[in-house]
Amino acid sequence: MTGSASALETLTHIPLAPFGRVVEAPEGATIDDLPVAALARWTEESRVLVLRGFTPMEKERFADYCRQWGEVLRWDAGEVIDLVVQDDPKNYVFSSGDVPFHWDGAFVEANPRFFVFQCLDAAPDAGGETVFCDTTAVYRDAEPELRELWSRVTMTYTTEKLAHYGGRVTEKLLSQHPGTGLPVLRYAEPLDPAVYKNPVYVAVDGVEAERADDFLAALSERLHRPEYCYAHAWQAGDLVIADNYALLHGRNAFTGPTTRHLQRVQII
Repeated sequence: MTGSASALETLTHIPLAPFGRVVEAPEGATIDDLPVAALARWTEESRVLVLRGFTPMEKERFADYCRQWGEVLRWDAGEVIDLVVQDDPKNYVFSSGDVPFHWDGAFVEANPRFFVFQCLDAAPDAGGETVFCDTTAVYRDAEPELRELWSRVTMTYTTEKLAHYGGRVTEKLLSQHPGTGLPVLRYAEPLDPAVYKNPVYVAVDGVEAERADDFLAALSERLHRPEYCYAHAWQAGDLVIADNYALLHGRNAFTGPTTRHLQRVQII
């Protein structure tokens, strides 16, 4: 285990609303100063952990650090994915538009437990906020009859298979958090092929066919309610760790310069 207990005493904790936590470090601190176990616990408690004041890591160093948390998911492009807006993107994630809610790992064999972002560059007031939805709170506040309905629903997602990503997968809407045992929702919003590259189609089982569209619309409306969502406006140097089981996440469209550069690692 990296880090030391004494380093924890130098940190400032700032709660976010409606959930999440900023942890600020004194100048010159490195992420290795902090025990991984403490950071994992804070992430599980807060859903989103924003770390500021830490020295940025080179790409390979970033991947090496994430391996201290667990197995790192490797893609064709490597373990660290550079998230930047591209001129001619083949996937909507690299466009300047919005990214609807989803969870990471729907079309891969392993479900990431955490995902970690490092922000290398960001333009202020340019949009593109990463939006997180706490599905444990969504479930907590739902009426008993709605919870019972969710427990019977499964979703089949279909998207074009590119390399090892994509295809067809069926998932229960209601699942259980592996750490806390709390109920969570696993849902990826359908993507209109007229708007998004690599559209995702969603079929619902457990709801009458004539009610499926209304069911999905009501679910999306509930997930996007402000009391369940935190929108993170990126600053250069931010290191963000998020709980991929408790959360769904997406992105607001950019409204200004699209020069932002994030790096992402997914930890199984």
